[in-house]
Amino acid sequence: MAKPYNQVVLFGDSLFQGASAVQDGFSFQGALQNHCIRYLDVINRGFSGYNTKNALQLLPQIFLPPSPSNPKIEYLLVLLGANDACIPIPTNTQGIPIDQYKENLIKIITHDHIKAHNPKILLVTPPPVDEIRITALDLALGHPQATRQAAVSAAYSETARKVAAEIPGVVVVDLQKAIMDKAVSTTPDLDASGPPLGYPGGKRGTLEQLLPDGLHMSGEAYKVFFDIVKPHIGPFPEGQAVFPDWRVMNPGTI
Repeated sequence: MAKPYNQVVLFGDSLFQGASAVQDGFSFQGALQNHCIRYLDVINRGFSGYNTKNALQLLPQIFLPPSPSNPKIEYLLVLLGANDACIPIPTNTQGIPIDQYKENLIKIITHDHIKAHNPKILLVTPPPVDEIRITALDLALGHPQATRQAAVSAAYSETARKVAAEIPGVVVVDLQKAIMDKAVSTTPDLDASGPPLGYPGGKRGTLEQLLPDGLHMSGEAYKVFFDIVKPHIGPFPEGQAVFPDWRVMNPGTI
């Protein structure tokens, strides 16, 4: 019987679906797989457009209990909320009320199919949105207003932090803060007394490079993400990879 590798699973929306792409010479999933090579497989279960209701509905089909033929999940990264935070307007129905978002997140990370694997759970805060850019694009698409608002998105990120704090063993990965800190530190002449970056009446600053369409991340932003995830995965004991080192297979070489 084949010997399966245990897994790191990326579960979320388009922000994880897009993590497999190479942008500006960087791939989040590629970098994470390189970090875990020979110890764990990185599996992408990102679904563009999904909210927590969609993810919870399909979770039993996505995650099966561990078995001899079904690898164990060692690490589960959950990144959901960018679509839950959509404003309820006639042209967009992705939004989920914030109280329901919190309840859904808790149900996802405490689901029996997840608990059967006993993974280390990394709950990722949804990144910021650049409402200035999103507004221009959404109006051009025919929406009567922006589908997302920076302050509303920030509230959903705060809710994810609260969920992580309430459930023992869950680790928060604060992507929202990391992206904003990067943008603030690299935006020249930022007026600290004015609106935050990406908010109406303010400026886009470096969010223009980090979130080109106001929502989805660039390669540079995914690099920021990888840097805050990497410390939580591993370390891996030397000599204990799934299959033996070549020197073990070919003894006697120098």
